[in-house]
Amino acid sequence: MHLYADEGNAAMGLRAVGLHLVNCGTRPIRLNGYPKLVIQDEDHHPVDGVRILQGTDRISTGLGGDSDPQLVVLRPGEAAAATLAWRNTTQAGAPVNAPYVRVWATPAADPVTVVPELDLGTTGKLGVGPWQKDETYRDPAAATTARP
Repeated sequence: MHLYADEGNAAMGLRAVGLHLVNCGTRPIRLNGYPKLVIQDEDHHPVDGVRILQGTDRISTGLGGDSDPQLVVLRPGEAAAATLAWRNTTQAGAPVNAPYVRVWATPAADPVTVVPELDLGTTGKLGVGPWQKDETYRDPAAATTARP
């Protein structure tokens, strides 16, 4: 599998980054629930004091990460996505800036480190949406092997 983070979207203190997973293998991948995350600082040490919330609705509505988790089965060449969301609000205390997130797509998968550059401010919260099938993804390898 190939797991990566997109460039994200930021507006007025609200941040959202997509995690994307592509099944590059020959067997189906079963996803059920939320990706497991560990937020890391610039030295790749875990960041304390940040709660990872299941769902993005406690960060903001309309981000696509507020649905209930469903079983997602990805056949080879199919993809899924999950949303990370946070607010860069700074009040009392030291702001948290964490460049790295360690991600486990499934409990049995090897972790992958992505670089979403989390500027969490002082909110102490990161919302993560459940895995959802990405119906818009098109396997580039399939396009080069298709016959007229």
